[in-house]
Amino acid sequence: MLSARYWLVPMVVATVLGSAPAHAETVRVTIDKLVFSPAVVKAKVGDTIEWVNNDILAHTATVKGDWDVLIPPKKSATLVIKKAGEVEYYCRFHPNMKAKIDVTN
Repeated sequence: MLSARYWLVPMVVATVLGSAPAHAETVRVTIDKLVFSPAVVKAKVGDTIEWVNNDILAHTATVKGDWDVLIPPKKSATLVIKKAGEVEYYCRFHPNMKAKIDVTN
Protein backbone atom coordinates (compact mmCIF):
# COMPACT_ATOMS: atom_id res chain seq x y z
CA MET A 1 0.00 0.00 0.00
CA LEU A 2 1.33 3.47 -0.94
CA SER A 3 1.66 6.06 1.74
CA ALA A 4 -0.25 9.33 1.47
CA ARG A 5 2.85 11.31 0.49
CA TYR A 6 3.18 9.44 -2.84
CA TRP A 7 -0.24 10.36 -4.15
CA LEU A 8 -0.28 13.90 -2.66
CA VAL A 9 2.79 15.07 -4.58
CA PRO A 10 1.18 14.88 -8.07
CA MET A 11 -1.91 16.70 -6.75
CA VAL A 12 0.19 19.51 -5.26
CA VAL A 13 2.28 19.86 -8.44
CA ALA A 14 -0.84 19.95 -10.63
CA THR A 15 -2.43 22.57 -8.40
CA VAL A 16 0.64 24.80 -8.40
CA LEU A 17 1.22 24.50 -12.16
CA GLY A 18 -2.45 25.01 -12.97
CA SER A 19 -2.66 28.22 -10.97
CA ALA A 20 0.36 29.93 -12.49
CA PRO A 21 -0.52 33.28 -14.10
CA ALA A 22 -0.24 33.57 -17.86
CA HIS A 23 2.74 35.52 -19.19
CA ALA A 24 1.82 38.99 -20.44
CA GLU A 25 2.93 39.89 -23.95
CA THR A 26 3.89 43.14 -25.63
CA VAL A 27 1.98 43.78 -28.86
CA ARG A 28 3.71 46.30 -31.14
CA VAL A 29 1.86 48.66 -33.47
CA THR A 30 3.95 50.79 -35.81
CA ILE A 31 2.88 54.21 -37.04
CA ASP A 32 4.28 55.17 -40.41
CA LYS A 33 2.94 57.68 -42.95
CA LEU A 34 -0.24 58.31 -40.88
CA VAL A 35 -1.14 54.60 -40.65
CA PHE A 36 -1.39 52.23 -37.66
CA SER A 37 0.12 48.89 -38.69
CA PRO A 38 -1.21 46.33 -38.22
CA ALA A 39 -4.67 47.90 -38.23
CA VAL A 40 -6.09 45.00 -36.20
CA VAL A 41 -4.23 43.23 -33.39
CA LYS A 42 -5.17 40.56 -30.89
CA ALA A 43 -4.25 40.91 -27.22
CA LYS A 44 -5.18 39.56 -23.82
CA VAL A 45 -6.07 41.40 -20.64
CA GLY A 46 -2.75 42.31 -19.00
CA ASP A 47 -0.85 42.59 -22.29
CA THR A 48 0.96 45.80 -23.16
CA ILE A 49 0.30 47.62 -26.41
CA GLU A 50 3.35 49.51 -27.64
CA TRP A 51 2.93 52.12 -30.35
CA VAL A 52 6.13 53.02 -32.19
CA ASN A 53 5.77 56.34 -34.01
CA ASN A 54 8.07 56.57 -37.04
CA ASP A 55 6.43 59.77 -38.27
CA ILE A 56 7.67 63.33 -37.73
CA LEU A 57 4.23 64.21 -36.32
CA ALA A 58 2.75 63.43 -32.91
CA HIS A 59 -0.16 60.99 -32.80
CA THR A 60 -2.55 59.60 -30.22
CA ALA A 61 -4.22 56.26 -29.62
CA THR A 62 -7.61 57.43 -28.37
CA VAL A 63 -10.72 55.56 -27.29
CA LYS A 64 -13.68 57.87 -26.78
CA GLY A 65 -14.68 57.96 -23.12
CA ASP A 66 -11.76 55.76 -22.09
CA TRP A 67 -8.05 56.18 -22.74
CA ASP A 68 -5.90 58.63 -24.66
CA VAL A 69 -2.22 57.84 -25.24
CA LEU A 70 0.07 60.53 -26.66
CA ILE A 71 2.77 59.15 -28.96
CA PRO A 72 5.44 61.79 -29.67
CA PRO A 73 7.22 61.89 -33.04
CA LYS A 74 10.03 59.36 -33.39
CA LYS A 75 9.17 57.88 -29.95
CA SER A 76 7.02 55.13 -28.51
CA ALA A 77 4.29 54.89 -25.87
CA THR A 78 2.65 51.98 -24.07
CA LEU A 79 -0.62 51.02 -22.42
CA VAL A 80 -1.52 47.92 -20.39
CA ILE A 81 -4.88 46.48 -21.46
CA LYS A 82 -7.26 46.28 -18.49
CA LYS A 83 -10.46 44.76 -19.89
CA ALA A 84 -11.68 42.40 -22.57
CA GLY A 85 -13.64 43.42 -25.63
CA GLU A 86 -13.26 44.94 -29.05
CA VAL A 87 -11.48 48.30 -28.78
CA GLU A 88 -11.57 50.72 -31.70
CA TYR A 89 -9.16 53.62 -31.44
CA TYR A 90 -8.07 56.58 -33.55
CA CYS A 91 -5.66 59.52 -33.60
CA ARG A 92 -7.20 62.73 -32.23
CA PHE A 93 -4.89 64.80 -34.46
CA HIS A 94 -5.58 62.74 -37.59
CA PRO A 95 -9.08 61.19 -37.23
CA ASN A 96 -8.69 59.19 -40.44
CA MET A 97 -6.11 57.05 -38.62
CA LYS A 98 -8.07 54.16 -37.12
CA ALA A 99 -7.27 50.72 -35.76
CA LYS A 100 -8.69 47.97 -33.55
CA ILE A 101 -7.58 45.72 -30.69
CA ASP A 102 -9.46 42.47 -30.06
CA VAL A 103 -8.92 41.76 -26.35
CA THR A 104 -9.67 38.40 -24.73
CA ASN A 105 -9.36 37.27 -21.11
